[in-house]
Amino acid sequence: MLSLNTIHPGRTGLLAGLLTGLLTGMALGLAAFAGPAAAGSHEKGASEFIQVMANQAVKALTDRNISRQQRIERFRRIFKEHFAVKPIGKWILGRHWRRATAEERQAYLALFEDLIVISYVDRFARYTGETLTISKTLAHSEKTVTVFSRIAQSGGGGPVRVDWRVGGGYGAYKVLDVTVEGLSMSATLKSDFSSIIRRQGGKVAGLLEALRQKTSSLRPTAVN
Repeated sequence: MLSLNTIHPGRTGLLAGLLTGLLTGMALGLAAFAGPAAAGSHEKGASEFIQVMANQAVKALTDRNISRQQRIERFRRIFKEHFAVKPIGKWILGRHWRRATAEERQAYLALFEDLIVISYVDRFARYTGETLTISKTLAHSEKTVTVFSRIAQSGGGGPVRVDWRVGGGYGAYKVLDVTVEGLSMSATLKSDFSSIIRRQGGKVAGLLEALRQKTSSLRPTAVN
């Protein structure tokens, strides 16, 4: 049986403890915001985008009266709306994207989305009021901004640094990557996926099988 250890709470902190997502989970505990105003309009727009996304996530996903399947569906909508899913997935696959067939690319993107959504959705149900403070923003170009933030942990301990790389070249702002305590979600997945493909003789089909096994193992608890 193929091994896929990409989603593992011990390795990625708030990313596996969100695509995450989210992730992260993707936006675990982003109910309260504070911090200085962004210096430029593009930076301000990116900062406000993260704030709106977080408020939407907390409102939609922390309702204890909804089923897990409803939470999965809501999380999927938020993930697809606010994250640049195809560009992220394509970058993670790297040179193997060019070698993949159209059918493999389609299957990969669907499985990638499933992996993030199903792996991280339960973290919203365990939201306990953590707060996120946006400390600053940094524009890298006319289209790309990093929003720097820290999450105060409700159980004590020091704040956790979470950086959001936001792009504005998709007709709207989109999250391009999430970095938790210096660990990039995209870079971590790229390394893990490349390792799996290498062990499977350079075949994307080997990664697809690993993703299917991983998402399948998570699905028995995906519905009430």
